[in-house]
Amino acid sequence: MPKIAFSVSGLPPTKNEAKSLLAEGHPHAGRVRALLEAAAEAITQGAQPIERGEIELELVVFGPRQAPSDATNYLGGIGDVLQAKAPAPLIEHLGPLAQVHLFTNDRQIREIHYQEERGSETHYWLSIRPRSGS
Repeated sequence: MPKIAFSVSGLPPTKNEAKSLLAEGHPHAGRVRALLEAAAEAITQGAQPIERGEIELELVVFGPRQAPSDATNYLGGIGDVLQAKAPAPLIEHLGPLAQVHLFTNDRQIREIHYQEERGSETHYWLSIRPRSGS
């Protein structure tokens, strides 16, 4: 299965409070929606969610200065947003994006690569693929 890779404008959603990133009105709702829209586009272009097995995740954050959050909060946010979501009133406001996922459960993530790079525009690049040997 080939890797899934795409770029998203802005910063990744940040998991750093008790309120779910997927809840309506979360301060990072725009970031959540941007990530889900990019994932949906990748699926439209032929990407297949990785339903079983271990995965590798690579995240590169670009921007003119140091990212305002840390790697663990960005990675936790991405994991929560891109895993499969059970139908619930909490996510109905997302409409069709509530069904978008690239893996079944963030527990599948077994290898992570994170880095920050300087660039004129703030965006991030995300790659997800089956882990070698799993």
